[in-house]
Amino acid sequence: MPANEEDLRPPAWPLLLLEPARAVAELAAYYLAWPLLRSLPRGDGHPVLILPGLGAGDLSTRPLRRFLRALGYWVHAWRLGRNTGDPGLIDPLARRLRGIGRHHGRKVSLIGWSLGGLYAREVAKAAAGEVRQVITLGTPFTGSQRASNAVNVYEALSGRAAENPELLARLRIPPPVPTTSIYSRSDGIVAWQCSVERSGLRTENIEVHSSHLGLGCAPAALYAIADRVAQPEGAWQPFAPRGPLRVLYGTPGR
Repeated sequence: MPANEEDLRPPAWPLLLLEPARAVAELAAYYLAWPLLRSLPRGDGHPVLILPGLGAGDLSTRPLRRFLRALGYWVHAWRLGRNTGDPGLIDPLARRLRGIGRHHGRKVSLIGWSLGGLYAREVAKAAAGEVRQVITLGTPFTGSQRASNAVNVYEALSGRAAENPELLARLRIPPPVPTTSIYSRSDGIVAWQCSVERSGLRTENIEVHSSHLGLGCAPAALYAIADRVAQPEGAWQPFAPRGPLRVLYGTPGR
């Protein structure tokens, strides 16, 4: 990461232009790998709430939700329409989270894709007692607020300026629950450095090779997600792929 986070720049244009084609290829890989994906280890079937990225809705998370349902989890969509970046959604999401937790009598795992990950982190701070863990996919919670190729889209949809130092300072603080950031160095939307969490007792980073738009269906990301949610409650340990699977992931801390 640059000495000054403000020196971070958005991913190069070639990576951005390749995003749609790469995402289609990753979706194809998802279907090709489906027999293997659905045979991954299962956890205890606890509830999982999945939040989409900027400008997206529940349709974008359908492959991820289908995958987790196949592994036996109670999977819930966010049901709030298109994600426009409205900070006023934190309270409704916290209420939805608590309702899901009461219905199942269990703590809820939160998975947020891109901007959805910022909601997941903030909701986990507001309702930590109801949250089992947070997993984010390509979520820019640190670094420069301009180190993204989606800045103009965010400002247009939210009606807010992207530069907000006070907000960013709050977003940098990890939730008080086990937190996993899955990111890709070849992300064409968000500068990958903005998705790297400081190492801690309950925080980790998992590097995969994926486009930003394909993180919710890329098999390597799905394997990592399955491994994380399958852990027994209260026994969280950092991700440690074994055998040949290690080649799918970056070296921790590099």
